[in-house]
Amino acid sequence: MRTLSTPSPALICPQNVQSFQNGQGSSTSSSSATGETIAMIHSQPLFLIPQCAIRPASRQQKEQAPIDRLPDQTLIQMFSHLPTNQLCRCARVCRRWYNLCWDPRLWRTIRLIGETMNVDRALRVLTRRLCQDTPNVCLMLETVIVQSCRRLTDRGLYTIAQCCTELRQLEVPGCYNISNEALYDVVSRCPNLEYLDVSGCSKITCISLTREASIKLSPLHGKQISIRYLNMTDCFVLEDEGLHTIAAHCTQLTHLYLRRCIRVTDEGLRYLMLYCTTIKELSVSDCRAVSDFGMREVAKLEANLKYLSIAHCSRITDVGIRYIAKYCSKLRYLNARGCEGITDHGIEYLAKNCTKLKSLDIGKCPLVSDAGMEFLALNCYNLKRLSLKSCESITGRGLKIVAANCFELQMLNVQDCDISVEALRFVKRHCKRCIIEHTNPAFF
Repeated sequence: MRTLSTPSPALICPQNVQSFQNGQGSSTSSSSATGETIAMIHSQPLFLIPQCAIRPASRQQKEQAPIDRLPDQTLIQMFSHLPTNQLCRCARVCRRWYNLCWDPRLWRTIRLIGETMNVDRALRVLTRRLCQDTPNVCLMLETVIVQSCRRLTDRGLYTIAQCCTELRQLEVPGCYNISNEALYDVVSRCPNLEYLDVSGCSKITCISLTREASIKLSPLHGKQISIRYLNMTDCFVLEDEGLHTIAAHCTQLTHLYLRRCIRVTDEGLRYLMLYCTTIKELSVSDCRAVSDFGMREVAKLEANLKYLSIAHCSRITDVGIRYIAKYCSKLRYLNARGCEGITDHGIEYLAKNCTKLKSLDIGKCPLVSDAGMEFLALNCYNLKRLSLKSCESITGRGLKIVAANCFELQMLNVQDCDISVEALRFVKRHCKRCIIEHTNPAFF
């Protein structure tokens, strides 16, 4: 039973306002969905109840609803798990919830998801509300996540740049209508930005400071951006020159993902290694122009490199693997799926030099055989994940050697391999926690 102090949402906002569903806008129109978000963040709700409609409260009505008995801190903790649009909806319930929902601690993150949402307008109104106590600056806001919103444009990024100077994390994957200029403005005005995800933003070709920011800053720090994590997956128009500029400005990079950046070549990796010497994780998967010469450049990272993905880089052979194995001895993860030029010799060199390897994917490498498995088993005892999908030359004998030595194996992929049931059972007996992905219908 509702008390008079906790009115129905219908008394606060019109009934015909469309509501969000799981972070998506309504199917009728994006403007109505955005209108709801905006309606939620204005002044506190007004309870317009006609005097004649007020009846004496019964004993049952006087009793407090169970959720109203919870202390403020508990409610704030519950609200902290809600996405932005749901948090705004909770602010409509009653005055107490309104005040709690706008507690600054709940606004360290803004998360907006939906193709049709008018994100530019939502960001403008949200930041205006968050700037009430600190004019023009959202001091508490540290993370903005706008995912797959095609209506996010440069205007939305300009709003973030102007109001969110304490921003540390920006994720805009799949927002393909933003351009370089707006991104320049964000990294120039947000000096604490460390995490940037622009995957799928097909117009992004570079990341740099604006000319004005470079002039204002001192010569020593004028070209430095504090980004450490950068995801540019599916930025198809990124070229070597753009990567050169990124490397020159983002010298503190530790995580860089360039999956399917098909225009990046060995020359781009050479530029990268000139400036970014502390990279721990690097992915150039499906960058088909990258070859063994590029691996020679990547090997300059030496002991810093822990994660490397070169999947489907068909121009990489045993020569490139030898460069990595020789200098990057602390490598923990290697994805070389589809590198058909890798043979047992490359696996031998890798196993003998990178003995702390924990995850290896050499699926669709037809030249790797049981001999390569033997080198792995005798040197990489800590191996936890191994993918041999579509490795036609590997048999049950190779798997038995691995299982007899790598007791900590947790995942094994032998799909499309000619492996007997007896060999699979042997693996299961010796590696009891191992999950086996296979295509043998006789094994279950």
